[in-house]
Amino acid sequence: MRTTDTDTTAADLAAIHAVVATIQHAQQTEDVDEFVSLFRPDAIWTTAAGRRLFGREAIAAFTARALPGAMAASTATYTVEHVLFIRPDVAAVKVRQQPVTLAGDPIPGEHDGSPLYVMAKEDGRWLLTACQNTAVTDG
Repeated sequence: MRTTDTDTTAADLAAIHAVVATIQHAQQTEDVDEFVSLFRPDAIWTTAAGRRLFGREAIAAFTARALPGAMAASTATYTVEHVLFIRPDVAAVKVRQQPVTLAGDPIPGEHDGSPLYVMAKEDGRWLLTACQNTAVTDG
């Protein structure tokens, strides 16, 4: 993982990694509430299919429809690849989302996802603020 760590602390990096680990956990366990709790109330999110969602309520409604049952045959791992601290309290986080079997093995022929999470630190907690989940189609 690379970072542009100038005015940041190891604690901030650890907290950002913990948010991404919680995203993975929420996705793998299909926990809608856990996933939605990671977003600011006014967050924006664009899904890999291009659906634009504005605000935690819209994100919650979409997630409640999409997540339950989504991990029946496969799941994904989430790895932080790069953190760019825009300011000490704002970070752009590039993630590799790798489709895997329920046993954790990569799925041949499945393309990775390439989420970008802009996170803001509020009251000591890093929250998802503006997110774009992009499907990688060129390998």
